[in-house]
Amino acid sequence: MAALAGSSPAMAGEAQPDPEPARVVEALELLLGPPSDGDSPGSEPALCPETLRRNAAALEERLSRAAGWAALRQLRAAVLSRAPALAAGAAGSEPGWAAACGLLALLLCLKERLAALAAAPAAPAAPGAPPPPGADTLSVGQERVVRRALRAAVGLGLLPHLPPGLGPGPGLGPPPGARGARLFAAVAALVELARVPALGAPLLSRHLRLLLSGLCGLGHGPAALCQGVSEAERAQCREALRDILDRVYQPLAVQELLVLQGQPKQRSVSAGAAPAWLRRLCGHLLSERLLRPGGVQAVVRGVLEGTDGGAGAEAAALDWRKCDAVGKILAACPQQCLSLEDYYRQVCPQILDLLHIQDKVAARQFQRVATTTLLTMAREQPELAQRHLLQPLLAPLRRCSEATELALEDLTAGAVVVPEAELGSCVEDMVKVYVVGNDSSSLLLGSLQSVLGVVFSLYSFAKQNVSYLRSPCQDILLWFLEKAEREQSLAVLQGLARLSSLVPTLHPQCQLRVGSEGGAAVVVGETSSDEDEALYQKISLEQCHVESLVELLSHCQKSGLAGDFFIHCLKELTQVAAEDEAAPSPAVEPAGSLLELEQHQARQGRKLLVLQLVAALCEGVSDTVFTDIVQVQEFVAAVLHRACAHPARGPGAAAEAQTLAMAMGLVAAVLGGAVQLKSSDFVVLKRLVPLLEELSRTYPEPLTQELAQDLRIAICTHGACSPGSLGTAAGSVLGREPGPGARSPAGPPGTAPSPPSPQHRHGSPSARRDRSREQSREPRASGAPAAPSADGAAPPGLQELLVSAYDPQPPARAAALRCLASLVTQRDPEALRLQEKLLQVFLENVQHEDAFVYLSAIQGVALLSSEYPERILPVLLAQYECRAQGTEEAMAAVTRMKLGEVLMRVTRALGDMVFQHREPLIRAFLRGARDPDSALRASSLSNLGELCQHLGFQLGSIIQECSWSETRWVWHSGCSPRFPLGAGGSRQWMRCQ
Repeated sequence: MAALAGSSPAMAGEAQPDPEPARVVEALELLLGPPSDGDSPGSEPALCPETLRRNAAALEERLSRAAGWAALRQLRAAVLSRAPALAAGAAGSEPGWAAACGLLALLLCLKERLAALAAAPAAPAAPGAPPPPGADTLSVGQERVVRRALRAAVGLGLLPHLPPGLGPGPGLGPPPGARGARLFAAVAALVELARVPALGAPLLSRHLRLLLSGLCGLGHGPAALCQGVSEAERAQCREALRDILDRVYQPLAVQELLVLQGQPKQRSVSAGAAPAWLRRLCGHLLSERLLRPGGVQAVVRGVLEGTDGGAGAEAAALDWRKCDAVGKILAACPQQCLSLEDYYRQVCPQILDLLHIQDKVAARQFQRVATTTLLTMAREQPELAQRHLLQPLLAPLRRCSEATELALEDLTAGAVVVPEAELGSCVEDMVKVYVVGNDSSSLLLGSLQSVLGVVFSLYSFAKQNVSYLRSPCQDILLWFLEKAEREQSLAVLQGLARLSSLVPTLHPQCQLRVGSEGGAAVVVGETSSDEDEALYQKISLEQCHVESLVELLSHCQKSGLAGDFFIHCLKELTQVAAEDEAAPSPAVEPAGSLLELEQHQARQGRKLLVLQLVAALCEGVSDTVFTDIVQVQEFVAAVLHRACAHPARGPGAAAEAQTLAMAMGLVAAVLGGAVQLKSSDFVVLKRLVPLLEELSRTYPEPLTQELAQDLRIAICTHGACSPGSLGTAAGSVLGREPGPGARSPAGPPGTAPSPPSPQHRHGSPSARRDRSREQSREPRASGAPAAPSADGAAPPGLQELLVSAYDPQPPARAAALRCLASLVTQRDPEALRLQEKLLQVFLENVQHEDAFVYLSAIQGVALLSSEYPERILPVLLAQYECRAQGTEEAMAAVTRMKLGEVLMRVTRALGDMVFQHREPLIRAFLRGARDPDSALRASSLSNLGELCQHLGFQLGSIIQECSWSETRWVWHSGCSPRFPLGAGGSRQWMRCQ
């Protein structure tokens, strides 16, 4: 054995065992020499020619004489026999190219051994032990040597032979003679190395750009750059180029292609301009990357992501101009695509997927790119964008729209039509595209309008439940109403209000259900066999939609849209009422057909819906709904026209009279200084003069006639003559006494009007008003409760309010009650000193039949009770528990329900202090739950439920009594309560009366 170890190497024909990878790595280390400071990552090896010759001679000496190196020598010979160019270069006299060929030959030997070891079956792991590393795995030290060898091979064998414009330097010019063959030999060897993971990972991660440059030049460059390379070899380079691009991380491939193409801020400063053929080739290759599955995201990541990550990615997220540029690139169809339709079919689904990126930093970039691309496509190709982008985006909402024919008969009740996750994602995508994109083109507005009914149903549903969808739905609706033309917005509002079929709503067989993740899902609704229950559900849903519409309009007051819709509803009410009066009732006409009966019912339903809308708008947004004088004039003109054509009479007389009083009070407030008027404004207001004059002659109510005459005089004189009746009318709208801007003919602004002079006392409209008011107050001495006498303790202003609290006109009475409540809120000393008298005034007005009056009185009692609960609550509870007998029983039940509303308002105002009054409140509501009147029982149970919620259900020993009271009422009645047990039950009852 010793003699063999010291003998000469084996003969060439003698079989040797395969060398270990460690032996090949040792040979590489010997050829490279020890690492120096110049061998830092990314730099060229610091190897001088003398060092290269010395290292190569030392390696040859080791291969020819050392024991155990014969197998490597045979393997290297076999590798060089398959690469003649490398063999010739290794034996040549040029140190750099010879060293490069030697390194590439050894790396190819290492590649052969690693591939053979990877193909061998792996040894089984011991029981309980982790699996051993693969046989082709290199150690950390070996990997370091391999990286040095690859860097040296690329720097010595590939980089010097790249033509100008392909490398980081100026290049060596067109390769004469053997330079093309050398470049092909180096590139072919590196491509072979890239096929083994252990060698391909460090090669492609650090030297991909140079390798791509060589492949591009050999495969697609001009013939002058490829001297000595055959056409077959060029075809191999073209195939290898696409193989390498397909194998690497696609965003990295995109980045490197962009650098080769010569994109600004990405090529090295020292690099020359990319040649035209290379720019065209890189553009073609980028288009191929884009058209692959997942290619859109790869291209976007390659453009926007920085290779350093971290701060680079954060900076890219803020570079919106780059995102917009990428979006415009994606919107352009590449030349090699078969057709525009085919390009949209491949790319559009990937663009929509960009909206769902979860990473917070990348999401901002990707969403911006997706939005820009979608909007650009919508402008350039509307039909294709509608078919491939907008329709898939809105598909979940279209699926449950009434405009879609659903085969719901095949689905059982409760089957999911649109899952919660899909519906939530659809709404969020709409916000990103429509609201954030903020492009109000006709295509986008038209596509959004087709699903606005479903969005509004979802908004109304989320408003009644705890759901994160409320805010995005509101943003979508408000964006459309703001961006669309005014006529289109009004038409959509009319459709949302169910006054037209312009906007498709939720399918009647679909129902929204609360989701487990805070969203909502669309399911097939159950058909109720109980007609009463179905009717109740229908009425509740309509009321919820009206309330949601009013709340939505409350955000549109500055733009004037709310006022325009208010006026539209009033005109609609006039038209419906005129049609209803012109068409006879089929119930009265014996010869009426079934079709006429259905048409009559439809007219009645439409009239009720319009009345409900007008009432809700009056209550919700009437105080600030009008933003200019033109809107005020149109609104008042619509009301006056109806009052002149159809004076208030019949069941709806009270509501129409209140609307008329509000409209006239609005004009009085404008004339009284609520708005700074100009000469042009009076030109607009003078359009009301003919209607006011006709109203002063034809309206049956004297005080309304006088107010119309006073308004006509004030408008015609541009406010120079402003009768005192205007101050009271303005206060009924503003909820206060006439402010400093209110003028009177006999005194300065802000002072009470002085008595009229003798020569005008009997002929002026104010004198007629005073006489009418005195005459109207005479019958009250015997029938109505008298106003509390002012004993000198009350100041003159408070005395006038106490007297006005019993005014026969509901607007004036309601205004006085609201002013008294305002004094309580401001903690006026005189008003608080007379709190018992104020309580008496409020409680007496609670019994008034007019909604404006009793709601104002309820507010006053609630404010007074919240200030002094210990003194006021016992009085309220005593009256709430008082039960009347005989003919007054029904009226007393209504009053008790109003007092229940007062108690609930006090409960909300007290907050945590309500625990001090828990026992008497619960006892009172429990007694009301046992009252014979069913409506009062429903109201008491509703109040009891809300009180329990405010108490946090800390009811103590009476919790069983509360639960049993509700259960017993439901069982004894034989059906569900008429109104839902919860907050606002009593108010709902009063509104329906």
